[in-house]
Amino acid sequence: MASTVESATEHLSKLGIDGGFANSSSNLRKNLHLLSSEQIELAKMLIEMGQSHLFEHWPEPGVDDEEKRALFDQLARLNSSYPGGLKSYIETARELLADSKAGKNPFDGFTPSVPTGEALSFGDGIFMNYEQAGIREAKNAAFVLVAGGLGERLGYNGIKVALPAETSTGTCFLQHYIECILALQDASCGLTQGECQKEIPFVIMTSDDTHSRTLELLESNFYFGMKPTQVKLLKQEKVACLDDNDARLALDPKNKYRIQTKPHGHGDVHSLLYSSGLLKIWHDAGLKWVLFFQDTNGLLFKAIPASLGVSATKQYHVNSLAVPRKAKEAIGGITKLTHTDGRSMVINVEYNQLDPLLRATGFPDGDANCETGFSPFPGNINQLIFELDPYIEDLKKTGGAIKEFVNPKYKDASKTSFKSSTRLECMMQDYPKTLPPNARVGFTVIDTWLAYAPVKNNPEDAAKVPKGNPYHSATSGEMAIYRANSLILKKAGVQVDDPVQQVFNGQEVEVWPRIAWKPKWGLTFSEIKNKIGGSCSISQKSTMVIKGSNVSLQDLSLDGTLVVDSVDGAEVKVRGSVKNKGWMVENVDYKDTSVPEEIRIRGFKINKIEQLEKKYSELGKFCLEP
Repeated sequence: MASTVESATEHLSKLGIDGGFANSSSNLRKNLHLLSSEQIELAKMLIEMGQSHLFEHWPEPGVDDEEKRALFDQLARLNSSYPGGLKSYIETARELLADSKAGKNPFDGFTPSVPTGEALSFGDGIFMNYEQAGIREAKNAAFVLVAGGLGERLGYNGIKVALPAETSTGTCFLQHYIECILALQDASCGLTQGECQKEIPFVIMTSDDTHSRTLELLESNFYFGMKPTQVKLLKQEKVACLDDNDARLALDPKNKYRIQTKPHGHGDVHSLLYSSGLLKIWHDAGLKWVLFFQDTNGLLFKAIPASLGVSATKQYHVNSLAVPRKAKEAIGGITKLTHTDGRSMVINVEYNQLDPLLRATGFPDGDANCETGFSPFPGNINQLIFELDPYIEDLKKTGGAIKEFVNPKYKDASKTSFKSSTRLECMMQDYPKTLPPNARVGFTVIDTWLAYAPVKNNPEDAAKVPKGNPYHSATSGEMAIYRANSLILKKAGVQVDDPVQQVFNGQEVEVWPRIAWKPKWGLTFSEIKNKIGGSCSISQKSTMVIKGSNVSLQDLSLDGTLVVDSVDGAEVKVRGSVKNKGWMVENVDYKDTSVPEEIRIRGFKINKIEQLEKKYSELGKFCLEP
């Protein structure tokens, strides 16, 4: 033992560590021989930063030595995965916790105003022109899916991207997204003179919770038709939890040799993209755009072509997709903030901050609707389009670090202790806070019914939502897909019956005909219009599923269920009258554990009684006329 102590003392002197360091944690000093030089330097920094409590419980050498080493392995990971390391994390935490305790207003000195952007009206000439521009640009884009969360909040034990977006086809969110990207790729390359070999890159940001299951979902389904080389998974690390206003790192209550960690937020996607080297690879390949989206919005890609067209036409460095927003609605507003020192930025302001900010800066009515019936501050839906080159230049300065916030839950009004540990968080939509004043930051407003139906609330929480507000549940998310497809066909000239109101899992929703199609059938409104001719009608009880790219509807009368599945080289014309018993939507009790979770959380199942189903697996021209 004497030689061990001597070697530790010698080690300390070589590292320039004085007695003050050793005395601050005598238990650590006894165990220094277990650590590498780098780990001792890390320990020195932590003690200087007031973290000696991490080692106070350490027993004599020979007891739990592997656990002690494991703690430092974890500390090293936390240190390397955060820009500036743990020292920077602790310093930032102390500053933000002090501001939180003092009740500091993050918008102090800023005056809000309505930013510049583009509001689109689905189906008109301007919308269709932007869609065409977006299709042309799609081959120059990369897509980034932020998918670090589990479905626990939904009442679903799987990863959220494995959840079916709708149950008529059973297509999960990840499959839907991949099929949309592949359809964009084919359509964009189809507009190119000559040969187009471009493959659109697809990045998925995962977490410890979702990484292996996301990879398994991809591999077991052969990447849903995408080349594995197109897909890159980037795993975000969690960050250390904080026990108090002094930013003391929290030990895991279940293991005194581990730091308690929690997710840092989807803002990490920027630093991960930067450190991965992917942005340079994309730049060298001639890409121009990066599109960010979240994991359970089944409507999003209906808005992507037009929004990308806006970015290209307006030359926006940052384009936030947005929807019309009612005043005081629980969704952040895209706002221009101008500081008294002249700084300005276009940024999302959370709904609970926007109204008081407006009232405090000369707007006595606060967040109020304007003559359109909506707030002039459009609703942020966290889908972003960045121009690649300015993005790279900005990340060279910041390393992808995003301005953080902290949201401690205090035990009482004194704000001296927390109910439970907290941590720093960051959001990807806060990226514009780092941009220079001359950055071109705008937004694109698209109808909610076309662009936004997130699935995030469990049945009980959704049922408590005040009447008239969106449920954002698996129930409403699926019904929103049918609604959007029905409204698109109506706009294209199809007579679609009005919906009926039904209640599932305590949520009253519109039930439209269950219409679903693969993205390759219709990415843009003009493409869909061109596949519909004559007088077509669809009854409310009907279901129509189109799985081929070259399927056209001509004088079709549908009262029942029709499923058409065709290979790409098959041209199928569907005409005449289709009438059968169809597929029925039947109530399911979400508490009935005999029903699979992914069905139970919707409150309904589809009972497939009768259908006309045709599959065309050969090339050629065909006519389906019952």
